[in-house]
Formats: sequence, structure tokens, C-alpha cells
Amino acid sequence: MAANRPALIALTALAPISWGSTYAVTTEFLPADRPLFTALTRALPAGLLLLALARVLPRGVWWGKALALGALNIGAFFPLLFLSAYRLPGGMAAVVGSIGPLFVAGLSVLLLGDRPTLRTLLTGVAAALGVSLVVLKAAGALDLVGVLAALASTASMSTGTVLTKRWGRPDGVGPLALTAWQLTAGGLLIAPVALLVEGAPPALDARAVGGYLYLALANTAVAYWLWFRGIGRLTATQVTFLGPLSPLTAAVIGWAALGQALTPVQLAGMALAFGATVFGQLKSRTTKGAAPSAVSFSSTERNARKDSIDVTVPVLRR
Repeated sequence: MAANRPALIALTALAPISWGSTYAVTTEFLPADRPLFTALTRALPAGLLLLALARVLPRGVWWGKALALGALNIGAFFPLLFLSAYRLPGGMAAVVGSIGPLFVAGLSVLLLGDRPTLRTLLTGVAAALGVSLVVLKAAGALDLVGVLAALASTASMSTGTVLTKRWGRPDGVGPLALTAWQLTAGGLLIAPVALLVEGAPPALDARAVGGYLYLALANTAVAYWLWFRGIGRLTATQVTFLGPLSPLTAAVIGWAALGQALTPVQLAGMALAFGATVFGQLKSRTTKGAAPSAVSFSSTERNARKDSIDVTVPVLRR
């Protein structure tokens, strides 16, 4: 497992790298001011596709767990994320989101029995500072609703990440099915809200259809499968420290594809955030609490070697 760890980290990192393209795709290809419809089209089609590939439904208590994880990681996170992006200036939403590692460190104490080291906390602060230097620009007064939405989206995703780690997976169930359950549950939760708030779906041209297909397939179905697969094999802190790759990717795309200039301060911030991301992957000593995490992870550990056989082939075919 140790020999494959760099490859596992690299594959998991593809998820936030993919999410870094969301802003460019949304602004260049999709209809304006439809955050809930965009969240719905990202989640539900991807979830139904993966559900058809996995052909496994939850059983027993996992109906409730799947609904809870789907609400935290998808159903609440997506709409709150888009709401904050629409209401906050510049990259403020990304700055608030970059404190995710600190949220996860705190929640890991409560739910996993992990005590974060001083190095973990300092690395989290460095990551947030680096992202701030990259995306934060001068702006007027901040929108309170936008700030609260950004904080809530970060807290929601962080809680979902830690609970995903705590609960593991049922015996015989791979990350493909777990991802399918969450995306489907989250999409079903978003659907009635989107219909009530935004009304009927907008008319779509070929560019919008292509943008939504990209978001649903590469940006959501594949990316979230890689993300939850990584959560099952890495620590929650390691996974969340990959999050800053998303705003860094957005900045690079803005420079390369949208003609946005990068200042020396932004380049320094990119170096700092990337360094924190790499440093966050290094193993550190943690003090485990008694048994919740050890017991909860056992199902995940037993399933780890099955994932590459049972899951990888159908996903790669898409």
C-alpha cells in the first residue's frame, strides 16, 4: 500500500484540480444566475449514471447514512457554494473554502479521535494564506449572506468528509456505489428547491449542453468517485489538504485561457499554497482516541484492495 500511496494521492488530487475548472466553465458556457439548476445538473445525472454502473443500493442503516452524506457533501454543499460565489467579490468564496483543513482538523478530534499536530494546524493556516494571496482582490463591503453561505458550505463539506471517513463503507461495497448514493441523494434534495426557487429549466444551446455534460461527467461523476475513493484510503486531513489545488487550478486556467494576469504576489501565494498541499500529504504522528476510528475504518480497509478490480474498469470505460 505504501508503494502505491503517491499514485493514490495523485489520483485523488485530480478531483480538486477538476473542480478548479468549474468557474471558467460556468462563466463561459452556462446560463447566468441559475446556481440551483447548475447544482442539480451536476449532481443528479452523475449520481444516476454511477448508480446504474454500480447496481448496488444501500441496506439497513446505510439508507440514513447515505442520505446524511448526500445532504452534507452534495445537497447542501453545491447550492451554498454557488450562492456564495454569486454574492461574494472576487475569490472570497475560495478563501473561506480554503480553511477546510482547519475545519476537518477540529472535527477529526470530535468524530475520529485524532489530535492534530501543531504542524497540521500551521500547514492549514499556510494553505489558507496562500490561497488568499492568489484569489483575494480589493473589494467593497462583503455580503453577509455570501460570507455565511461560504462558511456553511465549507463546514458542510468538511463534516461530510470526516463522517465519510468515520463510517467507512458496508462490506462488499466499493467507492463507486458510495459516490452514486451521495450524488443521487444530494441531487434529489436539490431538485424541489431548484424548481421552487428558479422555476422551469432554462433554454440551452449547444455550448450550455456541452458545459453541463462536462460538469456532470468529468467534474462530478469521475471527480467525486476519485475523491471518496481517496477518503477511504488516506486520512481525512490528507484529503482535505488537496482542496487548495482547486483555486490554484482556477487561477492557472484564468491566466492561460481567459487572459487574466498573475502578479508576483499571486505567484508567491501559489507557491505557498502548493507547498502546504504537498506538506499536508506527509505523514505525521497523531494521537488516536480509543476506538471509534479504528472500528469504523475496518470495513474500508477490508475493501481497499477490491476497489481497483471491482470499480476502476467500469468507470474508465466511460
